[in-house]
Amino acid sequence: MYTFSSILRNISSTRKTISRLILSVAVCFSFLSSPAIAEDKPTFRLAWSIYVGWMPWDYGNNAGIIKKWGDKYGVNIDVVQVNDYIESINQYTAGSFDATVMTNMDALTIPAASGVDSTALIVGDFSNGNDGIVLKSADKLADIKGQRVNLVELSVSHYLLARALETVDMTERDVTVVNTTDADLVPAFVTEDVTAVTTWNPLLAEIIKMPNANKVFDSSMIPGEIIDLLVVNTDTLAQHPELGKALTGAWYEILATMQQDNEAGAKALEFMAAASGTDLAGYKDQLASTKMFYKPADAVAFTESAALKDTMAKVAEFSFKHGLLGEGAPDAGFIGIATPAGVFGDEQNITLRFNPDYMAMAADNAL
Repeated sequence: MYTFSSILRNISSTRKTISRLILSVAVCFSFLSSPAIAEDKPTFRLAWSIYVGWMPWDYGNNAGIIKKWGDKYGVNIDVVQVNDYIESINQYTAGSFDATVMTNMDALTIPAASGVDSTALIVGDFSNGNDGIVLKSADKLADIKGQRVNLVELSVSHYLLARALETVDMTERDVTVVNTTDADLVPAFVTEDVTAVTTWNPLLAEIIKMPNANKVFDSSMIPGEIIDLLVVNTDTLAQHPELGKALTGAWYEILATMQQDNEAGAKALEFMAAASGTDLAGYKDQLASTKMFYKPADAVAFTESAALKDTMAKVAEFSFKHGLLGEGAPDAGFIGIATPAGVFGDEQNITLRFNPDYMAMAADNAL
């Protein structure tokens, strides 16, 4: 195909040569826009699961925003809902998806710990009250001592419990963790035997409405530690930066729509509320306890801060203590975690990366 520079080099003073060059360029552009070429666009798969900070992906897919940005950068993006959150990450790790939503801890302990080099492309939000500990007929965290605590073991709920216990000079030895699937947590709290649970919204919102339920600790007390990400396979991103641009551009258009004080903004929020199984008021309550990074510049600043590296060190310590970094991990630094503020862990074994470059492009209106 002729480039602009080659046209300038080859153009002659005769009208005949100019006409031929213009015709050649026209043919090239016609060829590129033909159905045959369109069908050759690379296709990528994005998995998402229900959570307040990830509902925008569902809305963006339904509203055609993701397709719009995919078309802009010449890629197809299939957006797939996976009802089992952990299973979605397992499928990403196995190669069935190119990108998946997940928390910072799960990014470390599942794909990164499995040797799948992964990049946090978008830092969407952090839990600022969306995860919490609820006790039955007790209103102080210290009352948890000696109780059985139902939660999804080795999840961010488990991490939240461990961090909460530190604040009252306790450890996990002071309680008994009872592994319970997220689907069973709400009905379990109704039973007489269950007196303590740790979970996330929308389950948390349902449980605290129950009689004698008291929220005694939540993620707002450890702000910035439970982070919600869009993670992309690092090799895929390196080979197809256009995918990163399309996903990032779509994300911030979706967030901009959510903030509009008009019919379009209301419809977007109503869609997300219904898709997540609540009403508009319930969804807004969940958003209120989520620190959404609506502005890409804010997400970049958070990602570039030294606090992120410190947080990931805490997460790595918890993960190592619970055997989540793999059988051969000798210490919490076994897996290298690259952040703009520096690397935590083994620089020769980096498999988790926080890359603010695409968010910075969005902030600079360069997408």
